[in-house]
Amino acid sequence: MCPLKPVTHVIFDMDGLLLDNVDLYRIIHNQVLAPYGHSVTWEHIMAEMGHTGLEVAQKFCGMFNLNISPEEYIQKVKSHYPEVFPGVKLMRGAEKLVRHLHKHNIPIAIASGGAQDSFELKTTNHKEFVSLFSHVVLASTDPEVENGKPAPDVFLICAKRFPDSPNPDQCLVFEDAPNGVEAGVKAGMQVVMVPDPRLAQEKTKGSSQVLKSLEDFKPELFGLPTYDD
Repeated sequence: MCPLKPVTHVIFDMDGLLLDNVDLYRIIHNQVLAPYGHSVTWEHIMAEMGHTGLEVAQKFCGMFNLNISPEEYIQKVKSHYPEVFPGVKLMRGAEKLVRHLHKHNIPIAIASGGAQDSFELKTTNHKEFVSLFSHVVLASTDPEVENGKPAPDVFLICAKRFPDSPNPDQCLVFEDAPNGVEAGVKAGMQVVMVPDPRLAQEKTKGSSQVLKSLEDFKPELFGLPTYDD
């Protein structure tokens, strides 16, 4: 791993990093796939994290040779969101870190592969928390994002939308998925990875730092204000 360098801005992934919802995606996709006699594993879902909704639908429709279009698949998936997503919880350490950075006026934003409609449902009970972020970029519905992760588009656009448009090397990315780490590195940013413990160790390579939880992050290592307590 490269030496850690000071940063001025922080960009967070959302699914599986701020929100504990990766397994919910697996449940939803399996509800859609069950009538066709198929199912996906946690590994399948993790491999798709960060891609746009259309990219995921194209992958699964092709993988299982489904007789529906990717667009139809997306609509079937979306139909399950209202019953599943509003109850999603924050990941351990997420609230403490985000509130700490906000309190010390560190510009923070969210760069996710998700879409606006699912974002609204997932944050139903976290509106005040989300309001702490400068802005949110959602790759699946943002017209400026051409490609989902592992392409760097969403992170570069997210950085550009900070009021002072920092250079990529001034930004620190938090990610949980290999696609997101690759996207952050391609964007020229340092990446802190907080992987699910089920993820194979060889898939955690490329990041500047790997943590078991956001609770383990030490802001001062990146030139950010240390915790008050």
